[in-house]
Amino acid sequence: MATNEPVPVESDPTPTPSPLLGDMDELKKVFNNFDANGDGKISVNELETVLRTLRSDVPQQEELRRVMEELSTDRDGFINLSEFAAFCRSDTTDGGDSALRDAFDLYDKDKNGLISTEELHLALDRLGMKCSVEECQEMIKSVDSDGDGSVNFEEFKKMMTVKVKIHTVNESVS
Repeated sequence: MATNEPVPVESDPTPTPSPLLGDMDELKKVFNNFDANGDGKISVNELETVLRTLRSDVPQQEELRRVMEELSTDRDGFINLSEFAAFCRSDTTDGGDSALRDAFDLYDKDKNGLISTEELHLALDRLGMKCSVEECQEMIKSVDSDGDGSVNFEEFKKMMTVKVKIHTVNESVS
């Protein structure tokens, strides 16, 4: 006997990408903001400039050079787009938590463990990614699972992990 009850439809298990992260185009925009002279590579000086823009506690030159050596897989002393992309997608022995914590801390200016709309707006503005405060509110709202109006580290980590999985799937399809 047929009924007119709606048949439950399984939702698509594939998460949607966060507007905070976007896709490879967003990665290129961030890379280009680091690459101040537009030569297609990030130098140690360009890395230092961006870090100085985003925060006050910039690593010493020796630490910056160590980071450059780790990221420059072709050992030319510069970070190209593919090396930058690989770093953004990389996992570490702690599941990527230390790199994610460093990224989170760049946004969390007042160090209260939350990224507010204002902090997100300021960080994106400093990176040359012009977004209105309203757009930043929407970005935060899209990942704010506890509804407090801010992004905590767990929400940030989940958002970043979802984006990496989506990007990896999209690359394997293309």
